[in-house]
Amino acid sequence: MGGLFAGVLPVFALIAIGYGLRKSDFLPDATWRPIEKLSINLLYPGFLVPSIWGADLSGGSAGAAAASAVVAVIIVGTCALLAKPLIRLEGPAYTSVFQGVIRWNSFVFLPVIQAVFGAEGLALAAVMIACIIPVTNIACVAVLARWGADQRGVSPLALTKAMLANPILVACLTGLVLNFLRVPPIPGVSETLELLGGAALPLGLIVAGAGLSFAEVARRKWTVAAVTFVKLGVMPPLMWGLCILFGGDQLAQGTALLCGAAPGAAAAYLLARQMGGDAPLMAGIVALTTVGSALSIPILLTLFHLV
Repeated sequence: MGGLFAGVLPVFALIAIGYGLRKSDFLPDATWRPIEKLSINLLYPGFLVPSIWGADLSGGSAGAAAASAVVAVIIVGTCALLAKPLIRLEGPAYTSVFQGVIRWNSFVFLPVIQAVFGAEGLALAAVMIACIIPVTNIACVAVLARWGADQRGVSPLALTKAMLANPILVACLTGLVLNFLRVPPIPGVSETLELLGGAALPLGLIVAGAGLSFAEVARRKWTVAAVTFVKLGVMPPLMWGLCILFGGDQLAQGTALLCGAAPGAAAAYLLARQMGGDAPLMAGIVALTTVGSALSIPILLTLFHLV
């Protein structure tokens, strides 16, 4: 058990290092956006493609884990929509609440999975990402189109193009195709992808830390705290329970639990800024859920290994 926590601790240490580098002006603010772009568009695909390509997906674990993630997002998203009349927030702020309870940060999720469950867990995690990205993107864009400040409609074609341009989704789908076609490792290509992937996780965590902003946490503490409770207190046991219901083995259950426990996604802040959401509130939600996950994940892992 101590070894598991020792593996998780460096994940949050790198996030803290990224936050410290940004606050200390070690690098100019303008530098961080290109680094983030490099991580998302090149390094993470280099990590994900070989992880899925060489994975053993012949069992039922991948299906149970993916189904639990998708169904949990649908349940929580539906509850958030039904609660809209009771949530005394203006439309743009509500969109950030909605994004905050269903979206999660793969930059944090994947390194934690690697530390706890190794390569087999990473393969399941990548399949979950491929299944859940379309669901969360469609739901969040629809909510922003309805209640965002811009309130501009988004055509199904435009949404499809946006999702297919998502490098994380493309990498997951590429890995799945190569896996299902049983394509053998290609000399030179596989090694190049592995080298790129080796840089993805540490740099991604540093970038995630550099993007944290706590300015709105104190000003709108109750809203941010409520979203954090749902994201870190409700979503993890819900995904875990659904995975058990769908017949997932212990690996699938643990991966589903940690998927639910991942903090809010920095991509949600970018989407809020682009489509008229409440971007400062979204930044506060991402920040508090990230800090909260550093406390909740060890507790959830303890419970998981006691059950």
